[in-house]
Amino acid sequence: AIHNAQRAQDLLKTEPSLAAYFWKFEPDPKSRPKKVTPAVLREMTTSPESVALSKDLKKRGWKFVGPTTMYALMQAMGLVNDHFEGCATRAEVLKARKAFKVPR
Repeated sequence: AIHNAQRAQDLLKTEPSLAAYFWKFEPDPKSRPKKVTPAVLREMTTSPESVALSKDLKKRGWKFVGPTTMYALMQAMGLVNDHFEGCATRAEVLKARKAFKVPR
C-alpha cells in the first residue's frame, strides 16, 4: 500500500488528478453487454480497458494491479455498472453517472 501510494504521488506529477487518470480507461458504452445477467458476469472478470490500465500502472511501477483487480476497481469507481438488470442499485448508478461530470 505504501509503495503504490508513492506511485500515486508520482502519477499526480503528470496527471491532473487520480480520478482523471482512471476515467481515461472508461470503456466505450458500445463495448458493454446490452444486458447484465449472472452468466454474463461470470465471463466478465477483466476487460480490454482493465488490461490496458493494469499494463500502464505496472509500467509506472505499481504492484498488485493485475487486470482482474483493476476491473474490480473500475466497478467500484463506477466506470462500469455490472449490477443486474432490474436491480435497484443499477438504476441508482445510472442516475448518478448521468449527473457526474467525468474529470478530464
